[in-house]
Amino acid sequence: MKLRNFPRPFIPLLALICRLALAIIFFYAGIEKIINPGDIAVAIYNYQLLPDFAINVSAIFFPWLEVLIAISLVVGIFKRGAALLSSLLFMTFATVLTINLMRGLDISCGCFGASSGNINWFYLVRDLSLFCMSVFVLIYDRGWRYLFSFQDYKK
Repeated sequence: MKLRNFPRPFIPLLALICRLALAIIFFYAGIEKIINPGDIAVAIYNYQLLPDFAINVSAIFFPWLEVLIAISLVVGIFKRGAALLSSLLFMTFATVLTINLMRGLDISCGCFGASSGNINWFYLVRDLSLFCMSVFVLIYDRGWRYLFSFQDYKK
């Protein structure tokens, strides 16, 4: 079976759904962290991976980056760059979680602000799944207009 003859109109639709899901996740996580930057700074400090001078900068910078990624994914401006940044962030989060799970630390995740639970292997699987969604969006997303252009479905 040749893949180029395989009808795939659902793949761009699935990529759009993934893109919107990622946007919702990033927007919620970013807003929760922006509201209370002190809690995220404590969570970053507890991971014991950054030098002290970088903790407050990270606690201020990353939530705004998450909100910008969310806006970009919804609006569709620089969506490939946003998907690339999203995949890099999720891979970074997964790496940080893996390091601290291997260390045996029992610390708050900080993923969604102060309401986040302690890190566990489920969070690692979640971040790796979201990484895969980001890569899928990066490769297959064709944007909003694709849904309304029926000539592409005939191919």
